[in-house]
Amino acid sequence: MKIDLANPAWQQTLPPARSLATDAPVAACAFNRDGSTVAFALGDGCVRLLPADIQQAAPEAAAPLHTGVALSLVGDPAGDGFVSGGDDGRVLRLAADGTATELLAQKGKWIEHLVAHRTGAVAASAGKSMFLFRDGEVREFGPHPSTVAGLDFSKDGSRVACAHYGGITVWSLSKEVVLPPRRFAWQGSHVALRWSTDGKFIATGTQENDIHVWRVAQATDMRMQGYPAKVKSLSWTADARFLYTSSQPVFTAWPFSGKGPEGKPPLQFGDEGAGLMTVVAAHPTAEFVAGGYDSGELQLGDIRTKRSVVLKMADGSPITCLAWSPDGFKLAVGNDRGDLLTIDLRR
Repeated sequence: MKIDLANPAWQQTLPPARSLATDAPVAACAFNRDGSTVAFALGDGCVRLLPADIQQAAPEAAAPLHTGVALSLVGDPAGDGFVSGGDDGRVLRLAADGTATELLAQKGKWIEHLVAHRTGAVAASAGKSMFLFRDGEVREFGPHPSTVAGLDFSKDGSRVACAHYGGITVWSLSKEVVLPPRRFAWQGSHVALRWSTDGKFIATGTQENDIHVWRVAQATDMRMQGYPAKVKSLSWTADARFLYTSSQPVFTAWPFSGKGPEGKPPLQFGDEGAGLMTVVAAHPTAEFVAGGYDSGELQLGDIRTKRSVVLKMADGSPITCLAWSPDGFKLAVGNDRGDLLTIDLRR
């Protein structure tokens, strides 16, 4: 990916983008498997599907899919569309044309978290349970000690980790060899979870304004403190060398190569933005990272040069979600006001 943040063109002009205004906050955004379509889950129950090509016209909004709020969204790893979840307790599989098929209905529960794996599996949280969708089957795991507040697949897709009050639980997904779940305990509420891209670590953000990380093989843990707010967004670099975290005014990356971050400060770089970062998203292949702020500002950082540039100016509406296209050239952005932004970084 040829992006040079030291180039004056990147410092002086904003990249081309398509922006579409709606009347509902954006809860999540995602690209489909081949990157041709971008989708946004909205607070009015709609899931807006737009062409990823910013030169193409946006189609008219379709009727709401969820009878309430659309809360979660991922690209369908087994198709050309998406999978969405809502506060109506439904998980829907969406085709590229927006046609919906119901995968799950859990009345009275919220589908707050969805994750997908390249093997074709999708996991969803519903109350204290986690549901796995794979090969046309649905399996339930749980219950957990409290509502599942985050989940993620292991690198190979053989396990899913669920965050809850008091720590995390890791489930083996094999049907041939049934293994008991592994419990990694740490007091308090855990509000976000990400499994490292090399499979060695699981990180959570906690209610106490810090992050907690476990080494999966050894079951040892570490705690990193000093945040001014809860860390609700975590993102590992593609090579798992760094863990990016929200809730700071600059890009903050904890080093996990060598002996790891114990006793070391995080790497912080870039220009201090307006406010605190609400969402971070590491690039899928290169050493770039996107960071959205509670002020609405959006920055792109380069950990190699320790530089950052502004991709979107502050407008007073917090950025709520970010998603990279599979090829890493487009970035989807949603905010609390309901703006749907697709940025093309090719220049």
